[in-house]
Amino acid sequence: MMIASKPIHLRGGPSCSMMSQIKMVYFMLACAVSQLKLSRNANMEKLRNGYLFPEIGMRQQEHLEKYPDAKIISLGIGDTTEPIPNIITSAMAEYSHALSTREGYRGYGAEQGNKTLRKTIAATMYGDMGIEDTEVFISDGAQCDISRVQLLLGSDVTIAVQDPTFPAYVDSGIIMGQTGDYVAGSSKYGGIEYMKCGPENLFFPDFSRIPRTDVIFFCSPNNPTGHAASREQLVQLVETAHRNGSLIVYDSAYAAYISDDSPRSIYEIPGAKEVAIEISSFSKSAGFTGVRLGWTVVPHELSYSDGFPVHKDFDRIICTCFNGASSIAQIGGLACLSVEGRKAMSKVIDVYKQNARTLAETFGSMGLEAYGGSNSPYVWVRFPGRRSWDVFTEILEKTHVITVPGCGFGPGGEGFIRVSSFNSEECVREACHRLTRLLGRDVLLHIL
Repeated sequence: MMIASKPIHLRGGPSCSMMSQIKMVYFMLACAVSQLKLSRNANMEKLRNGYLFPEIGMRQQEHLEKYPDAKIISLGIGDTTEPIPNIITSAMAEYSHALSTREGYRGYGAEQGNKTLRKTIAATMYGDMGIEDTEVFISDGAQCDISRVQLLLGSDVTIAVQDPTFPAYVDSGIIMGQTGDYVAGSSKYGGIEYMKCGPENLFFPDFSRIPRTDVIFFCSPNNPTGHAASREQLVQLVETAHRNGSLIVYDSAYAAYISDDSPRSIYEIPGAKEVAIEISSFSKSAGFTGVRLGWTVVPHELSYSDGFPVHKDFDRIICTCFNGASSIAQIGGLACLSVEGRKAMSKVIDVYKQNARTLAETFGSMGLEAYGGSNSPYVWVRFPGRRSWDVFTEILEKTHVITVPGCGFGPGGEGFIRVSSFNSEECVREACHRLTRLLGRDVLLHIL
């Protein structure tokens, strides 16, 4: 290796001798190849492949490189596309501008969230269900709160999840050390109860066949199947939790899409406050996927086996791990829940609901089994005898439409794809046209 003989001058210091230069070069080389004396988290090693949605994003990018002129239509990741209503953004803009004035500047807020927003959520979203504002914790979105709840639970718990289910429940459980190793050939992890929720059992688990667990993760309307649990089904869920002394972690992120009399909150069910935490979000109702705002309800009645309130522990988690949601986002949340804000949000939601109906009708017209699409922005489509990633790949290759392979949501999702209604009406209609040209022909050939 050749080393310049001219002394190197360090800023603010004297010139280095030749020996100092040599030592520096060897030190830099050692740093380049050195490793920490720190072992990798064994729980991280258990995770298989990448997280589902970044994997889809990578395949989309590869497809664009292969077909640079293709017009890709994404019906994949559940990201909103319609603009946030002006009544909401104008409130955030006004507050944001005020931060540049001495009178309007605000720094840290309460870790638990803006008190007015907490009161408004309790009154508007939970009405006569008996939820107090002090039981509402404002966050930067439901997915972040799933992980905070996992911190609350710790590693020494057993968990059950719907199958198929949103992958964050399982992945966060793996990271926390709640699971065993991956079981080769099963798409399952040891230590997790996978509660089969498919068309054959009306997308609801048979609790008489499921061993007791400490925690039950439950999402309704369900991501990915689009099924909204009925009142009778949720009564069974709450009764099971009471009987087994289990905690329900209830994800209601898509409650705004419910069109019938299905419950929008677990707290509509008597006795739920003693056994359930509810996580929700403004992401899919207000288009806040980028703004980031959600909430979690932890009732005062909820207590551990020794009688200690769960609420106190969650409050400590929030104060330790979180400095509170953006004050600008929280002002947006208040605008969302105003009378005019709710009307404006409803109009945007109606666009996605119509898209979902269009997608469900399109797949149904081709003779395919399609579920969801009425109380949810998702349509769950079965392709008998085929693997989900193969269907995903064929649709992308031949139509330039992004979907989500069902197997990414658990073993019960194999043979399905999830199709999202989050796009413009024009793009959804075009996607349906492309899918009909591809799948309509394939279905006809299969029948013949």
